[in-house]
Amino acid sequence: MGTVTKDAFEMITEDIQPYVDGIRQQDRRILAKTITLVESSRPEHQERSRRIIDQLLPATGNAIRLGVTGFPGAGKSTFIESLGVHLVNTGHRVAVLAVDPSSRRSGGSILADKTRMEQLSVMPQAFIRPSPSSGTLGGVAGKTRETMLVCEAAGFDVIIVETIGVGQSETAVSGMVDFFLVLMIAGAGDELQGIKKGVLELADAVAINKADGDNIDRAESARREFETAFHFLSPVSPTWTPPVLTCSALEMTGIEDIWKTVCRHRSKLTETGEIQAKRRAQSIDWLWSLIEEGLRDRFHRHPAVSGMLPRVIREVEAGETTPTAAAVRLLFSLDNHSKV
Repeated sequence: MGTVTKDAFEMITEDIQPYVDGIRQQDRRILAKTITLVESSRPEHQERSRRIIDQLLPATGNAIRLGVTGFPGAGKSTFIESLGVHLVNTGHRVAVLAVDPSSRRSGGSILADKTRMEQLSVMPQAFIRPSPSSGTLGGVAGKTRETMLVCEAAGFDVIIVETIGVGQSETAVSGMVDFFLVLMIAGAGDELQGIKKGVLELADAVAINKADGDNIDRAESARREFETAFHFLSPVSPTWTPPVLTCSALEMTGIEDIWKTVCRHRSKLTETGEIQAKRRAQSIDWLWSLIEEGLRDRFHRHPAVSGMLPRVIREVEAGETTPTAAAVRLLFSLDNHSKV
């Protein structure tokens, strides 16, 4: 994670106030600059962003945090734009954040998603921000969490976190939101066999998109199949049964019903204290992930490890030592180095 010199620390302390004030005043230029600091890997930028977020923390936590996932072709971008437009038109301020651990390989697909949300992206009450890939899913998710807090402090009362990749990104996103929506399409026979059981277990609701035209009957059939599937799964909450809904993001039908479901879920779980407990647990999980990330970074930068690592890797590759023995040698090298 790097270190910050005393002079740099004093300079950071002096110049964070314009950022804090700008965020509180909902200055979009300052908001973008702050998120750029959050995403930066430079130690002085990381320190500055941490101090800014500490100052903003009392103004966070009031937004509805909604996660949206779905397999390629499910129409996530169109759905999020339709939902976002609906929310803005009903008086909400909406921030859309995208989590894509594969963006380094795919060449910036999340930026393409932003340009596809042409109507939402020009609305003054909406803000769309893709998360850059930092090589690991945990790094992307961590930056998105911090960006989410900054957006909340800037007055956005609905935060939509979109997972672009398929796989571990669903777990990462579900671990930072209040409501996790899985978007599917009709023809559920094939999708139901292909979708991971774990993804459905994370869902607070499933929405069958593209329920329009000749596809309405197939969407209804898919809805019934997913309802049956939920009977065999353990619910996320003891007080909430995930509903299966249909919608057409293209025709803007069913969007309001999905939002009402999100609000009903928030109201019900707030009454039972589950939302508050969930957020506390998410914060602790975030803490441990940051500790693990920091320990891994310090491990690789440690002089005892950096000197031994290339040789140990060659020995493991050549079959001259086992990964277990190699790991023990590297870890004990830290103890031996500290005693010198």
